[in-house]
Amino acid sequence: MSDTTAQQDHQLPRQVADAYVDALIVLDPITGTYLGDPASARRLPDFSPAGRAALADLARTTLARLDAAERLPDADGEAERRCARLLRERLTAELAVHDADEDLRAVSNIHSPAHSLREAFTLTPTDSDEDWDAVAERLRAVPDALAGYRACLELGLSKGLYGGPRPTATFIEQLTGWAGEAGAHGEDGKDGKDGKDGDGSGFFTAFVANGPETRRDELDAAAAGATAALAGLRDWMRDVYAPAVAGQPDTVGRERYARWSRYFNGTDLDLDEAYAYGWSEYHRLLGEMKTEAAKILPGATPWEALKHLDEHGTHIEGVDEVRAWLQGIMDEAIENLDGTHFELAERVRKVESRIAPPGGAAAPYYTSPSEDFSRPGRTWLPTMGQTRFPVYDLVSTWYHEGVPGHHLQLAQWTHVADRLSRYQATVGIVSANAEGWALYAERLMDELGYLKDAEQRLGYLDCQMMRACRVIVDIGMHLGLEIPADSPYHPGERWTPELAEEFFGLHSGRPADFVASELIRYLSMPGQAIGYKLGERAWLLGRDNARAAHGDSFDLKAWHMAALSQGSLGLDDLVDELSRL
Repeated sequence: MSDTTAQQDHQLPRQVADAYVDALIVLDPITGTYLGDPASARRLPDFSPAGRAALADLARTTLARLDAAERLPDADGEAERRCARLLRERLTAELAVHDADEDLRAVSNIHSPAHSLREAFTLTPTDSDEDWDAVAERLRAVPDALAGYRACLELGLSKGLYGGPRPTATFIEQLTGWAGEAGAHGEDGKDGKDGKDGDGSGFFTAFVANGPETRRDELDAAAAGATAALAGLRDWMRDVYAPAVAGQPDTVGRERYARWSRYFNGTDLDLDEAYAYGWSEYHRLLGEMKTEAAKILPGATPWEALKHLDEHGTHIEGVDEVRAWLQGIMDEAIENLDGTHFELAERVRKVESRIAPPGGAAAPYYTSPSEDFSRPGRTWLPTMGQTRFPVYDLVSTWYHEGVPGHHLQLAQWTHVADRLSRYQATVGIVSANAEGWALYAERLMDELGYLKDAEQRLGYLDCQMMRACRVIVDIGMHLGLEIPADSPYHPGERWTPELAEEFFGLHSGRPADFVASELIRYLSMPGQAIGYKLGERAWLLGRDNARAAHGDSFDLKAWHMAALSQGSLGLDDLVDELSRL
């Protein structure tokens, strides 16, 4: 037995988890970039079937090491037990997805190797000549990375494993836009600003435009090669893949849906119960929305009132102005909540508001700080070509994306990584845990009175209604469930993507291009969108259980900080752990 093997046999769960992260970023440099690992900035992952198999082998090896770690005498402590619980659940869920060959049909408008590759460049450092040297090397790696992704899709076609036709069509449009070619549309198939990505030069060309002039020829050549690879993938998707998947269903059925739901939610859900819960929230929220709408426009429906706000409500003019305004929302929340409902370290207090690069999906998003906080947490607003921004839904959305939502949770994990493990603080994230906290954060700000008028509160309730509708249509259309008899919309019929898009549009204050983008997201990421509302339910149940256990001595600030410092967990495990705090 080698010394290395002997050491691995005596690792505790947190050591096993951290060794997994070390090995993972070698195979997946995009994850390394998210973590701020300098050595990752020059490389891209192997997206081919062989690369995916290597990730699966790492997961299996790690699970075997975890088995041995859990038998050690010191493995039953709280910190070790919680880390082991997460690591086993996550790797098991990831292997289930891999073993079902889901990687071979990963086509989406938001979640694919091509999207990960593109976003990695937005996080790649560009402050020094050495950084730009790494950028050039990473750009030169784009053709091989995209070729590996295409090899997975080709293998999927040979096995009869197809991506959905609608996500495929949208993805082709995105690739065209990223390549900066005429005739491109937005991410949802609607006309985008000048039909191209940014200024029309293509994503990679625009990305290197601010590089040093001394490296201009090298950077332009590397960007041109990467752009050509995007165009080549687009051509193959258009000419080969799209015809091959034409006529295939966009929905995935109960078996695949259950697998993906476990991956995104960290638990085996009772999908029929979750569907019924979505409807119960729909009816509750509709009543509250009618009350707020009457304050804004008497006699109007909630969505008529929201359309009225689009034209006559409070709004921000200008892209730079809205970015600064969103920064102000987060700065104000930090000042008001720190010391009262949270106890924040200085480095957690820093978060930046950014405008998202064109050509992505319509929804705002958040990116975590690097492990050393040299890159802070950032919120991103896709403008979709707009320059006028109604604020009714932006307030609660930035409580969700920024403070006290995603930023406080994910930055706090990073801050306490030495007490957890790198795995718990970073790559071990369960989507429903994080999205549930962010939705809980919106509700908390409503409970605390931060939604100052009917305009902001109706916007918040519209966001909540969107999450309830996600549960309904995501489960309903993928499983082909029946619409209940008490529904005001097509009672007794079975869900289809067409009905889902119409229903969502009728119950949302958002424009048609956003609704279309959302539907494609649900079709290509089954089970992810339900985690917001179901995750919020888990956080509220955990808080209620802890409050009941402590009675009058319950300290909400202490509970918040303990809850935010325990790392990620799947939903069942989350309720259990939150209830213990």
